[in-house]
Amino acid sequence: MLSTTVVHFQEQWPTVQKVRVIMLGWSRGQGHVTRVENQLFQGNPAAVCLLQKPLSEELYQKIATEMNLPETAFVICKNTSDSFSTASRFSLRWFTPTNEVSLCGHATLASSAILFYHKKNANRVIVFDTLSGELCNRIRGDCIVMDFPIYTSTPQEPHEVAELVKAVVGDLPLEDLQYSEDSKTLLLRLADTCDISALTSLKPDPERMMKSEHTGKIKGVSVTIKGAPDSQPGYDFFSRFFTPWNGITEDPVTGSAHSILAKYWADRLGKQRLLAYQSSSRGGELDLEVKGHRLDIAGRTVFILQGTLSL
Repeated sequence: MLSTTVVHFQEQWPTVQKVRVIMLGWSRGQGHVTRVENQLFQGNPAAVCLLQKPLSEELYQKIATEMNLPETAFVICKNTSDSFSTASRFSLRWFTPTNEVSLCGHATLASSAILFYHKKNANRVIVFDTLSGELCNRIRGDCIVMDFPIYTSTPQEPHEVAELVKAVVGDLPLEDLQYSEDSKTLLLRLADTCDISALTSLKPDPERMMKSEHTGKIKGVSVTIKGAPDSQPGYDFFSRFFTPWNGITEDPVTGSAHSILAKYWADRLGKQRLLAYQSSSRGGELDLEVKGHRLDIAGRTVFILQGTLSL
């Protein structure tokens, strides 16, 4: 980044999901660092870098590796005559500490928060051009609403992924086993006889996961269980997400994983508005609305810390 700010903050999906984010920016090799959090030590960390011009592929990855957070996002104005305060369209890329990814929810929310709240962007809607197409983000009251793609899944033959399933859930019974080609994600639904403790007590073996699946077909495993919508706070489903292939054993709160989960559970529960909880140790609540082939996810952020990054 050539001229602005590095922001480290924690953001929150609609109710209580929190995400920490860092936004990076350079001017002659320097930038600011701002930390934004809704509540300390919860949610999903990310970094957001505002750039005046593209960097080399090697530098993108080195910065993300140095940040050592689940994702680092890089944002550039599409029109070079625009500023971060006036532009309505941006290029957005996401990197984990080991590689680039095609979609990331919390780092997108973080990027929007930096532009809307820190850079005081004048537009009510901004558009990110990404590897997953156009992602529109808008302000709704005190929330930012992200417009994400919906990914479908199809039944997966158990014998083809038996070792991987064993590495993730052990001997727990499954209600369903699905695969999403769009996101390269395996979806494991635990049997309805399992309670939430079965999900929260999972301890997948990341090395065994990668050894059992090294073809590149699968890049993430989403484990989910039916919720209790009639009981407060009324979660429709719970989940956890594991992606050691991307250098992340467990992602704390994963917007992109819900591009699959929202469609899967909407079809089975017969409802388009869903309340979900990702049951990692940091945890987070997600308010979801399926709209045809698109998904709305909302979130909030709070800024708490600012500093400087030198390169």
